[in-house]
Amino acid sequence: MVKWPTYLAPWINRIVPGTAQQFMYVVGAIEIAAGLLVLLSPRWGSLVVALWLAAIIGNRLTTHAPTYYDIALRDFGLMLGAIALNRLATAFGANTIASEVRQTRQLPRAA
Repeated sequence: MVKWPTYLAPWINRIVPGTAQQFMYVVGAIEIAAGLLVLLSPRWGSLVVALWLAAIIGNRLTTHAPTYYDIALRDFGLMLGAIALNRLATAFGANTIASEVRQTRQLPRAA
């Protein structure tokens, strides 16, 4: 449906090894791994996702400007969401799924 290599900035395409399509496969694998990291450790995974989104925003702003500014703005909102998740996970001490399960078991049950 979408030719993903067109979303890659030309300067990035010049510095990465292989083709743009191969690089986008690697990007997809990294995004899946980042999602799993958020699932397993929200405190650290959210920071990884926020940094990843910052890199995507940089890519968007340098790809055929101003064609993809709307996508960069959307990703900025997602980055703010990832930062908010990090603040929440930090404030409530949600380090891992296991810690969340332990905290849930310790809460009194509603009558």
